[in-house]
Amino acid sequence: MSLQVEKLEKGMAKLTIEVSAEEFEKAVNTVYQKQRNRIQIPGFRKGKAPRKMIENMYGKEIFYEDAANEIIPDAYEKAYDECEEEITSSPEIDVVQIEAGKPFIFTAVVALKPEVKLGKYKGVTVKKFSAEVTEEEVNAEIDKERNNSARMVSVEDRPVQDGDMTELDFEGFVDGVAFEGGKGENYPLTIGSGSFIPGFEEQLIGAELNKEVEVKVTFPENYNADHLAGKDAVFKCTVKEIKMKELPELDDEFASEVSEYDTLEEYKENVRKGLEERKAKQMKDEKEDAAMAAVVENAQMEIPEAMLATEQRQMLDQFAQRITMQGIQLEQYMQMTGTNRETLLEQLKPQAETKIKSRLCMEAVAKAENITASEEDFEEEMKVMAEAYQIEVDKVKEMMGEKEKESVKADLAVRKAIEFVAANAVEKAERAKRKTKAKAEEVKEETKTEE
Repeated sequence: MSLQVEKLEKGMAKLTIEVSAEEFEKAVNTVYQKQRNRIQIPGFRKGKAPRKMIENMYGKEIFYEDAANEIIPDAYEKAYDECEEEITSSPEIDVVQIEAGKPFIFTAVVALKPEVKLGKYKGVTVKKFSAEVTEEEVNAEIDKERNNSARMVSVEDRPVQDGDMTELDFEGFVDGVAFEGGKGENYPLTIGSGSFIPGFEEQLIGAELNKEVEVKVTFPENYNADHLAGKDAVFKCTVKEIKMKELPELDDEFASEVSEYDTLEEYKENVRKGLEERKAKQMKDEKEDAAMAAVVENAQMEIPEAMLATEQRQMLDQFAQRITMQGIQLEQYMQMTGTNRETLLEQLKPQAETKIKSRLCMEAVAKAENITASEEDFEEEMKVMAEAYQIEVDKVKEMMGEKEKESVKADLAVRKAIEFVAANAVEKAERAKRKTKAKAEEVKEETKTEE
């Protein structure tokens, strides 16, 4: 096999790949062996017709297309490994020469890794992130747990209030005529849930048990039942039952029931620590994202369309895998959302572009700062992967080829580059303070001059 690389415009390249006539002949014979049992030639039992007889009857080219498909994947993979340029897209294949007794020649048009011209990447400005946890946040977290532990109790001594859970009899009328689907008995409805037509639930506030009330609403113009869309309606409603949440007392007993702590103070302190850990992680992630975005903003690069299209397809494939794990096929999802593959790919384009640019910039930072993954980094990552897959570390390594190992090390270097730009970022609040101080001194000097 021989390879020629021709640089094209806009970050593209054309690989011309030549496979020997002998290899092509071998591929043609392989295809013949696979297909002969399906070809019937008069005078021969099925599968026994010589290749030459088949070619004489159907033409020499009968096996060429399949032979090309037999050769191209392996030949392209070898060319990919041999090519000194870094290929970043799926190939666009075109057959140039396919003849008996001659080399098989095809081209593969691919995107190459674009050159990145880094701008400022050390000391980029990001907004100030805070991991501070307020008392309100702690109380809100505890209130969530109280709501989870709440019990529903029947209410008989007051009318309906916002947040109540009710059981409701209702019947709807348009122009005085009851309409299909507008009737319900003992229907569960939580007031304020927004599950009914806008304005319906609000009008039930103040309704008394077992007393009929009229609720007047207008169906939305985009209502799913065309015969009701935009129509005024009156619902005759009777509240049959009112239930309210009874929250547990906020005391030591509650703390011991929902946690491993005996006192409310200990429980609150644990909640605070949990929130601080979450916020610290969130702050770290947000700062890294902001710093990386700033580096990308300062950099210059031209992303080939083919590279972008490849990333979009990969992201869509990953999305399809995720929803399949939830029991939804991509075709089903597209039907439910009224989209198609092209629409989804277009929606993914901005995200794909950001992902590519971020990766390229962080690779460039790693190169500029000589950031690499050490053996210790690699071993730690192997332990993480082994734990995730519930297998031994040595088994993880055995499953990996050299390319996969190098890919893991490259990912680790990128991760360290992200941490580097974030650690060296300047937070806006600190910079703003310095500016404010400088401005104050400037005003002070101007005042002296005027005096």
